[in-house]
Amino acid sequence: MNQKEKYDAIVVGTGISGGWAAKELCENGLKTLVLERGRMVKHIEDYPTMNMDTWDLPNNNELSREDQKKYHKQRRVNWAPKEDVKHFFVNDLEHPYVETKRFDWIRGYHVGGRSLTWGRQSYRWSDLDFEANLKENIGVDWPVRYKDIAPWYDKVEEYIGVSGEKLGLRHLPDGKFHPPMDLMCPEEDLKNVLSDKFDDGRLLTIGRVANITDKEGNIEGRTPCQYRNRCWRGCPFGGYFSSNSSTLPAAERTGKMTLRPNSIVHEIIYDDNTKKATGVRVIDRETHEKHEFEAKVIFLCASSMASVGILLQSKSERFPNGIGNDHDQLGRNIMDHHYQLGASARVEGHLDKYYKGRRPNGFYIPRFVNLNAKTSKKEYLRGFGYQGGASREDWTDSVAELRYGKNLKEAV
Repeated sequence: MNQKEKYDAIVVGTGISGGWAAKELCENGLKTLVLERGRMVKHIEDYPTMNMDTWDLPNNNELSREDQKKYHKQRRVNWAPKEDVKHFFVNDLEHPYVETKRFDWIRGYHVGGRSLTWGRQSYRWSDLDFEANLKENIGVDWPVRYKDIAPWYDKVEEYIGVSGEKLGLRHLPDGKFHPPMDLMCPEEDLKNVLSDKFDDGRLLTIGRVANITDKEGNIEGRTPCQYRNRCWRGCPFGGYFSSNSSTLPAAERTGKMTLRPNSIVHEIIYDDNTKKATGVRVIDRETHEKHEFEAKVIFLCASSMASVGILLQSKSERFPNGIGNDHDQLGRNIMDHHYQLGASARVEGHLDKYYKGRRPNGFYIPRFVNLNAKTSKKEYLRGFGYQGGASREDWTDSVAELRYGKNLKEAV
């Protein structure tokens, strides 16, 4: 066991929350150790496919049969991974997990974490959300309300750059937005139809996405989105927000950050005398050496699943079942997103129009049920929003059996 090293603060994980914690702690003068279980990924330098076109990639960007076996659980959600981004997702043969029933755990072990592969959709909660538990007598009331969080929403949005349209909705508060991206013409049609057909306030807007769109905007060395829709490969322009392009460089500029990749945190050290967490135990992923690091403050930002795993493994006389697990609830009551529930349609017309670029965004239909007496539903509580998009992409147009000769040429 190597000699203990002491810091003011330790941050475990380098994803969206870990990168932000590192920036705030370092900018406030704390000597901060940032630990990441995966490999180093440097902004721009370690984005190997950032400028490649589809024809530059083998198998039309599809995984080989050998790689399909390696990523058999990561591939369940269709969008991850492909040949161009497989290096940002875990190999399921090397990182297996047990399921009693299906649970899709999509993850990447590297500096930046899922900040490199997130969908960037960024929406504020409102008092409709913060007050729901109290009004419905469910669970525990939130200790805050929107007015308490609003200044922090402002701070974060101004720093990361969120583009979107202001709507003036109480249940979907407006933010500090860059100019909104444009809707496609079929999306504009759907927007108009929703307004005409429904009188419940149903509407459609462009997604609120963490991509810089202000042409004059330059946030800490990041430049506006280039509409390449290659965000998950790593953006050399920094057009979308990631830890690698934004918060970690900000923390590094202070001279207060020590970033240590390949460091698997497996336990938080708890002092039964002081009744405080005092540090972490780490295994080096490459050398298998064991280390202990001490700090006054510990931020656990290793994602919801891994953070809970660390807490469960952090046992002491005071916490025999893991830190914070007096009620045996750690790792229980986990809820995932509903995904791929919806509808699709083929839209006729608009053949006199086209679009330029590849917009890295879609549309959003905000919640429209259980907002008031007029929109109340007895079948269920709360509500939902829809995300979607329209484009001129349809693989059936190029199926050889559907067209050939002159018709195929005209269709293409």
